[in-house]
Amino acid sequence: MIRSTLFHCLLSSRGLLALLAALLAVPGPAAAACPERAEWPTRDWPTGALPAGREQALEAFEAYAFTRVGKDEERKGVRTDGVLIVHRGRVVYERYAPGWKADKRHLGWSMTKSVTNALTALAVAHGALSVDDSICKHVKAANEAACAITVRHLLEFGSGLDWKEGYESGGGLQSSSVLAMLYGEGRGDMVRFITSHALRDAPGTSWEYSSGDTTLLAGVVGAVMRPRFGEGWEWRLLMDPVGVRSAVWERDGQGVLVGSSLMHATPRDWAKLGFLFLNDGCWEGQRLLPEGWMAVSVAVSEPLKQKRVDWDPGDVQGRQFWLNRRVPGFQDEKPWPDVPEDAYAMRGHWGQSVTIIPSRDLVVVRMADDRQSGAFNLNTFLARALPLVEGTP
Repeated sequence: MIRSTLFHCLLSSRGLLALLAALLAVPGPAAAACPERAEWPTRDWPTGALPAGREQALEAFEAYAFTRVGKDEERKGVRTDGVLIVHRGRVVYERYAPGWKADKRHLGWSMTKSVTNALTALAVAHGALSVDDSICKHVKAANEAACAITVRHLLEFGSGLDWKEGYESGGGLQSSSVLAMLYGEGRGDMVRFITSHALRDAPGTSWEYSSGDTTLLAGVVGAVMRPRFGEGWEWRLLMDPVGVRSAVWERDGQGVLVGSSLMHATPRDWAKLGFLFLNDGCWEGQRLLPEGWMAVSVAVSEPLKQKRVDWDPGDVQGRQFWLNRRVPGFQDEKPWPDVPEDAYAMRGHWGQSVTIIPSRDLVVVRMADDRQSGAFNLNTFLARALPLVEGTP
């Protein structure tokens, strides 16, 4: 009887093992393949040339991008410092204004937010973080109510914090949360300063553009990644693999990256980061950012669809990227009407932008110093850039 029971158990165990082996042998859904490229700009950018016959289009583009008006100290009109156009993986156009050159770093301002998105993706890829983690799982909040905020909320500008994103032309500078964070009382400990703000709305129910959300996100990501990978992990896991060697990123008094605003890099290195996003978070055949991460990042933010605080028409965002998407019900037209709808951009104060247009295999970098409100129009700039490369093999 005992032998019979053991025999049947053995058969049962073998059958179970065989079933498991068969299940493991069945292929699951294939992981998204990384884009194939003949060349990657890890060391330096391959170069090409604009096609013949584009002289008139080039003249119109440069007349808009590089024509200065008034005296330099007045800072009027369109004030482009440099432009880099990458088409099909090659630099086909590059020009700099007087005083600027290819190897000079430029402050990206809020283009930095998109790089913080990439750092968050790395933390998720390495299993250090979930987008549904409460921030209080990883950092100490000054206000306990802030523990309702998750990583997802920060990515989507949905924290609900009563934040004031006011700049030099916004009025009431003494009440500006972002200026206090960057240059005032918050500079020493930005995580504490940001989380000291009261909740205006329940997290995830409203959208507000907030440098506080992104810098708090950088604090959370740094808190989980430094213990695992040590100081400088951002360079080893992101900058070094893609060949970004010029980057300088400012920190607060606690060593937290100012994830919203203060990364400096050359235009060619800003272009490399844009190229990483264009290639679905892959570099030289290796997936750096999780599969599907970029698709979610360039989908319209869910809180944006629910309630918008201090929102202007055209402010369509995903996860730390500006989008050229229609949003039925409140944004019926594309923000950049003359540009393909799949375009998205890293954008920063005073006219910085890295625009990625996957359908054109195109990255357009613009570094600038636009101080006059309304003088520069990104749609006009891109609409004049597109004819330089369209229709080329």
